[in-house]
Amino acid sequence: MQPIEGFYANEIRCAAEGGRLAGADEAGRGPLAGPVVAAAVILPAEDFLAGVNDSKKLSEKKREALYEEILARTVAYGIGIATVEEIERENILGATRLAFARAVEQLPPPFTLYTDYITGLNIPVPYTPIIKGDAKVYSIAAASILAKVMRDRMMRAYAEEYPEYGFDKHKGYGTAAHTEAILRYGPCPLHRRSFLKKLYADT
Repeated sequence: MQPIEGFYANEIRCAAEGGRLAGADEAGRGPLAGPVVAAAVILPAEDFLAGVNDSKKLSEKKREALYEEILARTVAYGIGIATVEEIERENILGATRLAFARAVEQLPPPFTLYTDYITGLNIPVPYTPIIKGDAKVYSIAAASILAKVMRDRMMRAYAEEYPEYGFDKHKGYGTAAHTEAILRYGPCPLHRRSFLKKLYADT
């Protein structure tokens, strides 16, 4: 991770220039089941929230706590969801772009947008994609937390509808328990059929 002053540098620069920085990130590109969720957020540049980091580096308990704190102090935020049907129709990259666009369009302009690395977004504002941006830019890291927590909550809710798959535990990722459940019960409507081809090819 960058030195702490570098982590906040883009927000400080935008504020000094009289602007606002928005960060955007997604969760759920890799799982075998469930939607892909993106978040975009604008936070105050004069009062940074301690503990914000790449969501993958935080415990579930810490992410949940930060999620509530981020929402409590946000200037604006948006959540964009691309469904399993859209993932199958558009492929995962196309669906991820849809989720990003849906999140960003909920933010009130003007703002300068930084995203975790993704290209080809169909949005009406310029943006700067940054490789591993969720570990380098405060606002992207905050967006990664919002996206991850929202998606995890969705998967826990889906677990009540499809309890045999254990979505509350693995959130749709291809764990041994999850793949065993798919092979035992077959896929449910939440499964990305295009992601299961290798699983069935290996059996």
